[in-house]
Amino acid sequence: MIPWLVPHAPFPPLETALATPNGLLAAGGELSPDRLIEAYRSGIFPWFNEGEPILWWSPDPRMVILPSELRVSRSLNKILKKRDYEIRVDHAFSRVMQACAAPRKGQSGTWINPEMISAYTVLHEIGLAHSVETWMDDELVGGLYGVSQGGMFFGESMFSHRPNASKIAFVQMMRQLQRWGFGMVDCQMKTAHLASFGAREIPRIEFSQRLAELIGHPDRGGEWHFDDQPVE
Repeated sequence: MIPWLVPHAPFPPLETALATPNGLLAAGGELSPDRLIEAYRSGIFPWFNEGEPILWWSPDPRMVILPSELRVSRSLNKILKKRDYEIRVDHAFSRVMQACAAPRKGQSGTWINPEMISAYTVLHEIGLAHSVETWMDDELVGGLYGVSQGGMFFGESMFSHRPNASKIAFVQMMRQLQRWGFGMVDCQMKTAHLASFGAREIPRIEFSQRLAELIGHPDRGGEWHFDDQPVE
């Protein structure tokens, strides 16, 4: 059994999360900015299907990537050097979320439901959630979004409408986060795709220790601009 969160109740200790399904910690509560901020600062994230109660997770181990450990293949580096794309940041946040929510091959639904889009759009409006976007011929073709806290970035989802579009956005974001001094990017669950960039699993206790140190760094709030991106 997992606890049911009532308004303003704290999250239970991470070590009480279930082993199966891995990391399920609590249910209920709300997706208010305060609750989401508390969750991310505690190493917890929401993940649930439309029609279900809100479910909160903290898996063990945790998939992360350190900006300093980013690996970029030779073929992707060639694509990046072509510069036939434009990176925009926080330019079309809601559109990125909606694109990430679109049905994917082999999937019948999505966990990025209207309630989630509304909640993260509020986080974006207060400068805590960000989108990194790949544009080609003035068309949004790929990107990702996530949440920033101190020296941590919590990646949520990405999409591509053209080959390599999300990879371009991801690499450019990782390089910028390293320049800004971010120490870790949360990838939540293990995927071969992220492992190819250097992401790896670490024990939850190590994740929590690193997180506690990194969220103490100064926040980079407000609208983001990358170093090579003109300020509008």
